[in-house]
Amino acid sequence: MSPRGDLNTRYAGLALLRVPPIALLIPFVLAACEPRQRRTPDDTLVVLFEAAPKTTDPRYALSAYDAKLSRLVAPGLVTVDSDDMAPRPELAETIEQVDELTWKVTIRADARFSDGRPVTARDVAWTFGTVLAKGSDSLWHKGFSERFSSVEAVSDRVVTFHLIQPLATFLSDLDMGIIAEHGAGKNGKYRGGMVLGAGPYRVVELNAQRVVLRANAHWHGGKQGVPSIEIKNVRDAAARLIMLAGGSADVAQNAFRYDLIDDVLARERVREVRHTSNILTYMLLNNEDPVLKDARVRRAIALALDREAVVARKFAGRAVLATGLLSPDHWCYEQVPQVPHDPAAAMKLLDEAGYPDPDGPGGKPRLSLVYKTSADQFRVAVARVLASQLSQIGIAVEVRPFEFATFFADIKKGQYQIATMQTADIAEPDLLFTYFHSSRIPDAKDPNANNRWRYRNALVDDRTTRGRRVADRAERIALYAEVQRQLAADLPIIPLWHEDNVAIVNADVEGLKVVPNGRLSGLARVTKVKRK
Repeated sequence: MSPRGDLNTRYAGLALLRVPPIALLIPFVLAACEPRQRRTPDDTLVVLFEAAPKTTDPRYALSAYDAKLSRLVAPGLVTVDSDDMAPRPELAETIEQVDELTWKVTIRADARFSDGRPVTARDVAWTFGTVLAKGSDSLWHKGFSERFSSVEAVSDRVVTFHLIQPLATFLSDLDMGIIAEHGAGKNGKYRGGMVLGAGPYRVVELNAQRVVLRANAHWHGGKQGVPSIEIKNVRDAAARLIMLAGGSADVAQNAFRYDLIDDVLARERVREVRHTSNILTYMLLNNEDPVLKDARVRRAIALALDREAVVARKFAGRAVLATGLLSPDHWCYEQVPQVPHDPAAAMKLLDEAGYPDPDGPGGKPRLSLVYKTSADQFRVAVARVLASQLSQIGIAVEVRPFEFATFFADIKKGQYQIATMQTADIAEPDLLFTYFHSSRIPDAKDPNANNRWRYRNALVDDRTTRGRRVADRAERIALYAEVQRQLAADLPIIPLWHEDNVAIVNADVEGLKVVPNGRLSGLARVTKVKRK
């Protein structure tokens, strides 16, 4: 690893690149914050989000914030909110395999929706049935339709899952949130996305400005740490940090600029809670693009990126360099070699690929690319640093920020060359199928499919298909090891880093646990020191 001084030297001129004015003001604003002052109620945990959730319905959760919020309201039969990411019973009491195509799940007797009515097998069958129904617009529809032939209630508390074929992912598939049939409309949907679930909290208000949750008095998990949670939507990252330091908010997780955290942590008012993450930040490469379809060009781009310097400078060391989709802590992780920072090797590959330097260093570029990113200020700043690194090997990069809806629509349509995004939380290695199988390339029938880089490889198709059908863990590990080695060779995407899950909390907030998948289940157990 390079000395920190060397990293700072490499970043000369880049550290303040397009830093928003509010970020420059942070030290002065923090100096004015009164120490140990808190402006939030004793009975309410004030949480900051960077984007407004639109629904608590787990069937239609699109953004990470939708998904995180939905789990506080409507948990699944199992949960993967643990350090080892292994599925554990939540609403389920027992899970039994009847035969290779049939599973029986018994619901725990004390599972209650927030209106006091019991969670029944009919509610479970109805929840999954609305996803499986022909024409369902749930994002889970395609994946579940390939897995389950039917889900049926056989008694008040027993539900049977019938599989289309043997399924290694069954337990983790039960993580989808369960909601009450009697709370939905005739079309099976909830008005305003405010569902009736059996989680620690019930939603009483949901709009673009805030979400208000109240404790579910019937929660099987016992008494919540705080009676209420108020989630505020604050778009500016620096503003979120200032609110925390000033005492007008209690918690924010993964919702700020990492390069500003240490300034805030110098204050007595706040502290940091963090955990390594199973979420990947990566560079998308359009494998159908005339330039990027050449694996030599993709590898040259990877060799040009000084990811270690970015992690040190932009993330203050709060990230782990990635080698692929799975994090080093994952039970199925295969230790493939890191792509080193080697500009000389990158330029040699570009020469071989037919992109020689036309007129020597500092002149015309070898080739030009457009880099699309979300309009988030911090993500734009990181994109500009990566673009600058590519310019050092003769690739001219134009960074184009877009509002997320526009950006994501272009990505799904394949209307991009390079871009950066983050994955969802990754507990199940079957996501290697979801992200890289050729059947998962978006098209008119399935515009939301995840192979947005349009990668095709016969070995990856075969091994990921087999991996989802084999129950034996050792055999799955061997299959997915082959997949990870193939992806490391082909580089359809460039794995960048796994950003730590970082929570900044008010000094009066106690007991918060941060988990690898970044979910907010730990909020149900926190307490607040009462003000005198």
